[in-house]
Amino acid sequence: MERQFTKEIESLRLAEGATFHGEGILAVTKALLQSGVSYVGGYQGAPVSHLLDVMVQARDYLDELGVHVEACTNEASAAAMLGASINYPVRGAVTWKSIVGTNVAADALSYLASAGVMGGTLIVLGEDYGEGGVVAQERSHAYALKSLMWLLDPRPNLPKIVELVERGFELSEASNTPVMMELRIRACHVRGSFSAKANRAPAISKRERLPGPPAEFVYDRLAHPPATFRQEKLKSDVRLPAARKFIAEHRLNEVFPGAEGELGIIVQGGLYNTLILALRTLGLADPFGASRIPILALNVVYPLVPEEITQFCASKRAVVVLEEGQPEFIEQEIATLLRRADVQAKLHGKDVMHMAGEYTAEAMVRGLAKFLGEHAAHLDMASGAQWIEAVGGTKRKAAELLGALPVRPPTFCIGCPERPVFSAMKLVAQDIGRPHVSMDVGCHAFASFEPFSQGNTLLGYGMSLAAAAGVAPLQARRPVAVMGDGGFWHNGLLSGVASNLLNKGDGVLIVMKNGYASATGTQELLSTPPEETRKQAVGASAVHADRSIERALAGLGVKWLRTVNNYRVSEMAKAYREAMTTDEKGLKVIVAEGECQLERQRRLRPQVAQKLKRGERYVRVKYGVDEDSCTGDHSCIRLSGCPTLTVKDNPDPLRTDPVATVIDGCVGCGLCGENAHAAVLCPSFYRAEVINNANLWDRLWAKL
Repeated sequence: MERQFTKEIESLRLAEGATFHGEGILAVTKALLQSGVSYVGGYQGAPVSHLLDVMVQARDYLDELGVHVEACTNEASAAAMLGASINYPVRGAVTWKSIVGTNVAADALSYLASAGVMGGTLIVLGEDYGEGGVVAQERSHAYALKSLMWLLDPRPNLPKIVELVERGFELSEASNTPVMMELRIRACHVRGSFSAKANRAPAISKRERLPGPPAEFVYDRLAHPPATFRQEKLKSDVRLPAARKFIAEHRLNEVFPGAEGELGIIVQGGLYNTLILALRTLGLADPFGASRIPILALNVVYPLVPEEITQFCASKRAVVVLEEGQPEFIEQEIATLLRRADVQAKLHGKDVMHMAGEYTAEAMVRGLAKFLGEHAAHLDMASGAQWIEAVGGTKRKAAELLGALPVRPPTFCIGCPERPVFSAMKLVAQDIGRPHVSMDVGCHAFASFEPFSQGNTLLGYGMSLAAAAGVAPLQARRPVAVMGDGGFWHNGLLSGVASNLLNKGDGVLIVMKNGYASATGTQELLSTPPEETRKQAVGASAVHADRSIERALAGLGVKWLRTVNNYRVSEMAKAYREAMTTDEKGLKVIVAEGECQLERQRRLRPQVAQKLKRGERYVRVKYGVDEDSCTGDHSCIRLSGCPTLTVKDNPDPLRTDPVATVIDGCVGCGLCGENAHAAVLCPSFYRAEVINNANLWDRLWAKL
């Protein structure tokens, strides 16, 4: 089965005064219920996937409260849900993954921010920035600035995160403005505890419904002219001052005093923990976080409150702003506020810190050492200098030790159904030449690494076919677009398929139908096989029962459509070759069908464990390599890239070339043998059956 959040769901039920233990993103989930949220939506993605996953699996409990939960098909549909709070005093929250999600939702967010909200709205953003990020290294901050939406960046501390969720709704209602809250990877996964409050059943909910819309029709709540001109004035003249007043009165930002009163550090709340670690390393903070340098932690990074900034800086000779990413939005605004107030504190920021990239502890130690070296030479920072030297030495030693090792690129899971598709494409390319391959966001993007090295563009989730449109008329060979079923339903059907058919395109689209939004945690899709089918599909793929993707394609007018079992490399190569060489014009779609192996193994393991526990017969397929017939040229490895297909020393003392071998961990997908057959490689692969709890006939047959 897929992961069950049983413990997390139970923690949502904690009553007044109970102690919550867990991760930051789960604390957010609990805080939403404590805030009386009426509806929650979103699109999954790291590092905020747990929020929606837990909510979806806790539907029975949420139904008791009357909270509506919706797993949306993309971020734009999630943002549009917040329209419920424009005309009604209901609180709503949505979530998605960082800047890429905000980009998709931008249209709805602009209109939402223009019309304003009556009920509080909170957008939880998993700001996937820096070392652990897997998206474009940008921030959602720019959207807050352009649309005048408020942006929270809470200190990574569970009580503070929970407080900011609750205050975020209040801030939204006090200023009639949507509020965004960004949480970095470390904040989402920081562990801690807080004293829980009782969950609040919303006043307006699925259980306490409204009779209908307001009796009086209010034109000013529609984001179209002429109302938009008044709304633009309201943003700056009414909503912004109201927000600043609320932030100041409720002290959402925090000041931490220090002995060195002539210096100051202004830091984004989300970077506070890293800052304290850097100060401790420099010998300027104790183990409990008390700093010698005064700190202003901005739990609200937009809007800034001018009085808070000028008051903090007024008595200081120099202040450094620690703002991650580019451009330096916060530093520029602080500089403007200080000049207007004629505050003479010297301002530092990107001059001592790097412009782009994550602010790690090492980066902060180096930057703070520059800042303090100029303005506080009397401070003893020898421990920091020693630490930096030690870190540098460790890096040099690591480079020496690892320099001789080959680069190990990320790759597909063992037995992934997408690997054989790229093996087939690689085989066909040897005959017809390499085409332009337009990749998509998702697991299949791993094919851009060795040994496949396929993928010339990567321009967004569900955008691969649309990205191939500009290439198609400029090359002699048909371009190929690859997308998963998650990307297909997210954006690909309209942005790619519909656009291609409208413009009479002549490309090839491969849809990886693995049954789930696998790259984000195997959440369900419109085409996910029903649970009954999954339970019945023991030892086989569960995705074949659903044909909604094929029906959608046929309904739009796709004429050339093939569905192929991923693991049949010869069949996949045949269909792909036909799509690339046929004289038939128009879009050609191959639906490559094979259940996500990770999800399949999650389903099978408990079933197998139960069988073995009961002493029932169980047959497991395993593949291997005949050492005597292996030639040692390893073309099978170059065509597969499976982590369980590797090399070992040749057992023949007269041969020096290592032979191929299949190690433990093999899930028996059969790709290695299929590749050997399709590519006419050496016949050294064999298929074996490992039988647990063998019966009498099995034992007799084995003896024979």
